[in-house]
Amino acid sequence: MSLSPASTADEIIGHLRSLGSQDNLAGMARFGIVTETALGLSNVQLHTVRRQVKVDHRRALALWQTGIREARILAAFTADPKALTRDEARRWADDCNSWEVVDTVADLFVTARFDEKLIPEFAADEREFVRRIAFAMIATAAVHLKKEPDATILAWLPLIEQHSGDGRNFVKKAVNWALRQIGKRNATCHGPALALAQRLAESSDRAARWTGKDAVRELESDKVRGRLGLVES
Repeated sequence: MSLSPASTADEIIGHLRSLGSQDNLAGMARFGIVTETALGLSNVQLHTVRRQVKVDHRRALALWQTGIREARILAAFTADPKALTRDEARRWADDCNSWEVVDTVADLFVTARFDEKLIPEFAADEREFVRRIAFAMIATAAVHLKKEPDATILAWLPLIEQHSGDGRNFVKKAVNWALRQIGKRNATCHGPALALAQRLAESSDRAARWTGKDAVRELESDKVRGRLGLVES
């Protein structure tokens, strides 16, 4: 089947089903990906489909409603960030049940510039995957919002510290990811992020201590310090 920007959601789903692989499903499960609704396509294949079908917001909403793992990732790839509403973003967050879908929609939500409003809202949510979205958004913002003042990015450090004790796997890893990405943003952000990481590394809380030690290890590495121009002469 040949896809184009005019392809319907049903046509795209049919194409995705034709590419599905049971062998890939087993590999996905080993990486903690929820495969109950998955067809077994790789992200490389999904990016190929993305390039063929282009952006279509109404169709992206229809793809999301199918509940199929690949359709939801493709929905995030092809939704229009300028057309996406915060209520639509909230509904998608409610549906998230896998870390890779979370991380994909987080990218979209940052592009839509929902970071200021939705990061604190999602961080306050007790659901594991909704809270993960908040910290995935921080990590994404630190990397991609290059023109944003550093102060905007550094303002998320207290939220990272606040939730550093959440020991649930997918939250803990996202909190750590956010802290490391802030610290790697540039030399200005490196110091405050490293200071927080060092403080967390001394915490009596196991999750916070893991997050801190892991972040310190990367942020103090020669590779990171060299890239940021922080190597001592």
